[in-house]
Order: sequence, then structure tokens, then C-alpha cells
Amino acid sequence: MVNSTKVTVSAPGKLVVLGDHAVVYGHPALVMAVGQRMRATAELSGEPFLTLDAPDVEILSYRKSLDDLGSGEIPKGAKSVEFAVRRLFIDGILKSGVTVQTSSKFSGQFGFGSSGASAVTIIAAVFQLIDGMIDQRKVFDVAMQSVRDSGSTGSGVDLAAAVYGGLAYFITGGKVIERLNVPAMHFVIGFSGVKVDTGTIVAEVKARADEQPKLYDGYFRSIGVLVDEGRKLAEAGDLRGFGEVMNRNQDLLEALGVGSAKLSAMIEGACAGGALGAKISGSGKGDCMIALCESDAIPSVSTGIAEAGGQVIDVPCLVEGLRLEK
Repeated sequence: MVNSTKVTVSAPGKLVVLGDHAVVYGHPALVMAVGQRMRATAELSGEPFLTLDAPDVEILSYRKSLDDLGSGEIPKGAKSVEFAVRRLFIDGILKSGVTVQTSSKFSGQFGFGSSGASAVTIIAAVFQLIDGMIDQRKVFDVAMQSVRDSGSTGSGVDLAAAVYGGLAYFITGGKVIERLNVPAMHFVIGFSGVKVDTGTIVAEVKARADEQPKLYDGYFRSIGVLVDEGRKLAEAGDLRGFGEVMNRNQDLLEALGVGSAKLSAMIEGACAGGALGAKISGSGKGDCMIALCESDAIPSVSTGIAEAGGQVIDVPCLVEGLRLEK
């Protein structure tokens, strides 16, 4: 039963606070939602087609039969939406065509998980249209399957942030997703100016792990232990202890071979400015780092990152997850 003709849903981006790379191998991670939101407006149609307008990624009047979704040439900017709609169609949730419009405050430059947020918003919008409600777990599960359908080996950590928001404890594929109750935490985010392809870096780490399985399994296990320790510290409000866990996580990321001189300089600058802890967030070798600090240290931490050549990104952290827009 269709409950409305058109709905708009939004979802946030993500940054990994603890557990980068190890999460791909079945270990836990802590992921936070950040306030660059993706919005999707969906409307059911009588024709069996996906029609997509996503001007932020230069997709205009993209149209494809539901039966052909996932095949043929798929523009990069349409891929996550197409596979999300395909999965809804295959699962029998979507029985008619759908027209989708997306808009975003995301910059693809920063690696905040815009593809995951796109999939989540489309799926949530269709559930709202058909069921009149959004079930977070169902949205995550369909989104996770659509990511696998697309050939990605991602952990799904970006989907968890998009759906649940805040700070979440996550195990690969959604085996565990728990939004944590934590006190206020202040993060400063720095962009290195170097855009990297996450899949390429993950593949490089896998190649090294295949060559030295015992060594890398030890690294991944150690990171997982830190995530569990960090969770307890965050829930207890021990920010100084949590910052130290971030620093130890960074040491292990360096051991994995995903550091860079630029990121190291930014991390050192943040710590010199008074950060309680700082580390790479994401695949490494580029993109972003994050620093935890007391609120009164935000200016000095930001200055330390900027003086190291990083770009400080002003974005809210620990924000709301999936949201039905008026």
C-alpha cells in the first residue's frame, strides 16, 4: 500500500574514529556521523523505470528500465542509487518505477561516504512511500546487500553512520550495530589536500596482509582490542583515555603502511595544539585526519593542523542519522 506520493529523506556522512582497515577483516570499529547531509526525494511512477537527477554529480535525466538495472554502462554518480533501486526491485519491495532527485552538501573531495548515504536515503524513501515508515535495520540490510551487488567489498561502516547517526559501534556487514550513549565529544577534522581511492588503498593493505598474514592479523586484532577499549572509555566519559587510544590506533595504522608525511605533520600539529588524541580517519595516505580535544582547545588544534598544511573542515560531528524531511 502506498502511503504518500513523494517523500524526502536525508542522511549524514561518516568518519571512522577507531578501527579503520581492521573493520574490513571482521573486527569492530567506532564510526561517527558528520553533518554534511545527502537528501533524496523519491516519487513512485507508473512506468517501470528508474529516473534520476543528481546535479551534484552531473547526472541529469538518467533513465533505465527496472529490468536492466545493474547492467550495461553505469555512470559513477548513478551507481549507488541504481544498485539500491535494483535491490529493492529484486526483493519485491519496489513494484513500480521510481523518480529520484538527490542533492547534497557533501564534497566528494573529503571522503565522507557520499555513496553510502545516497543508497541509504533512496532505500529509506522507498520504504516510507510503500510502508509509511522507515525501519532502520531493514534500510541498512537492503543497503548492505546493494553494496555487495555492486561488487564492492566495503564493510558497510558508512551505511551504519548514515542510518543510525551519532557514534556507533559496528562490526563488518552489520553483524553488530549499536549507537552509543556518550557525553559531548569535540573533534577537529583536517583534510590533507590529497584525494585517494579507498578501494585502491584497501587492496594494497590486503596484498601486504596476504604476504605476511600472521603479522597483519596481529595488527588487525590489536586494532580491534583498541576499539573495544575505546568504547568503554567513551561511554565512561574518559576523553583523555579515549584520546590515548586514538594515538595508539594511529601507531598501528602507520604499521599497516597507510600513513603519509602530510598526515603525520597534521597529526603532530594537532597534538602540539592540545589535542587529546589524533589519527588518520579512513583509508589513509590522503583524505582526512581527526583530532579529539576539549572545546577550548579547538582554535589551537585547528591552527596546528593548518600550519602543517592541512585544511580544517568545519563540519558538525555526532549528528542525527536518517531523517524524514518535511
